[in-house]
Amino acid sequence: MKYLLILFILPLTVLGQQSSFEKGEALFLKEKYNQAKPFFKEHLKAQPKDAKTIEYLGDIAGYAKDWDTAIDYYGSLVEKDNNNANYHFKAGGALGMKALEISKIRAVSYISDIKEHFERAAKLDPKHIEVRWALVEFYIQLPGIIGGSEKKAIKYANQLGELSPVDGYLANGYIAEYSDRTKDAEIFYKQAINVGGSVHTYEKLSTLYENSNQPEKAIETVTSCLKVHDRNSLHYQIGKIAAQYNLNSELGISCLQKYIDNHSVKDGVPKDWAYFRLAQIYKNIGKKNVALQWINKALADRPSFKEAKKEKELIQAL
Repeated sequence: MKYLLILFILPLTVLGQQSSFEKGEALFLKEKYNQAKPFFKEHLKAQPKDAKTIEYLGDIAGYAKDWDTAIDYYGSLVEKDNNNANYHFKAGGALGMKALEISKIRAVSYISDIKEHFERAAKLDPKHIEVRWALVEFYIQLPGIIGGSEKKAIKYANQLGELSPVDGYLANGYIAEYSDRTKDAEIFYKQAINVGGSVHTYEKLSTLYENSNQPEKAIETVTSCLKVHDRNSLHYQIGKIAAQYNLNSELGISCLQKYIDNHSVKDGVPKDWAYFRLAQIYKNIGKKNVALQWINKALADRPSFKEAKKEKELIQAL
């Protein structure tokens, strides 16, 4: 009994000996950001120059989309260490997110600072993949009149290719897709699949096909992905495309049934959406009563499901 008591008390003693920073970091790593924040703030009072604590507080502000606070924290880090690539990357990212939330006229004043931080980070760290992705997006999305440049975006996409071939193909595919060069984007995304073969690479290609009104190719791509990656979420993607574009109803029904039967939280999409897609498919093939059964099942799960309410009206009008 004595030893059991010691085993019970020991963790409490160790916990009590943890510093505010250690408590905050433990919670942060568990993604309990709101709980971690007061511990970091407490530690910062005692150690106001502690860079890691400031960075964590900046990250927490970022997760909360409190961009002004994140900008302040990351800005102070850059002032302390102007040669830290990650500080510049985070400062540029926070400024970029802030710019997206304000008027276009005000956002223009942020552009030079964003560019400066990202390019400084890329120069300081030749292997920094994330900042090169940020620069690709920055230059391709920015209008040419205020500094946008497909040429510069391609430059950083090619740098990505030197660090990670699959990222290089994905980045060049993204640029081509953004510039409405669908055929080029298709080639790059297929190369990304051949080199990397991750679910993400297949998703980029299937989404390209959907966005360019090629649903048959989208279904083929997701089906190919399912043969390589045993992900239940892919069953839903096939069913969704079949429902939206009214094609291959039998495959769509089969995949959605599998999705429902094997559903778990990690699949991401709630089951009520699978019910909704089944209702759409049965509506498409003229089976009104079956469609109503599925749409009512979706609404029973979530009475506030706006899309399902609208779909029910369409089904009832058959």
